[in-house]
Amino acid sequence: MHYYIEFCDLMTNPRPTQDEYIMKMAYLVRERSTCLRRMVGAVIVKESHILSTGYNGAPKGLPHCLDVGCLRKDMNIPSGERHELCRGVHAEQNAVIQAAVFGTSIREATLYSTNYPCSVCAKILVNARIKEIVYAEGYADKLAAELLDQSKVKTRKFMIDTKLTD
Repeated sequence: MHYYIEFCDLMTNPRPTQDEYIMKMAYLVRERSTCLRRMVGAVIVKESHILSTGYNGAPKGLPHCLDVGCLRKDMNIPSGERHELCRGVHAEQNAVIQAAVFGTSIREATLYSTNYPCSVCAKILVNARIKEIVYAEGYADKLAAELLDQSKVKTRKFMIDTKLTD
């Protein structure tokens, strides 16, 4: 990924919107991912302040999928299924965990993610009292959508600008 500002951008749009600014960070965070199937980045924000970030990868101190391979990939498990077989911790989970490790409340915060959350992450985000999820790309997990629809968590699709992902 390349992050750049063209001269014409400075003339027509000198400052990104709050959503653009934070989603660019989520895409930057995802560059740290060690997942072989899907790189995801997440940023938790409250009152325009970044509280925590996370990307998907193995638990601290354990070998990454980049090093030992991917069981789900080897078993041809479709995306959105059998999360328990993945050795990685999802980006949303890591963002919530990092906030907890450092004693930062994320109640009523907004989570920005490069992808729609899976059902496991959706349950965690509901219980963490995240008020809104802003996501850029979809994810094939019908239960996640059902759980979030039934909760008080607002979801909103961010319309991707090609400059975020180029």
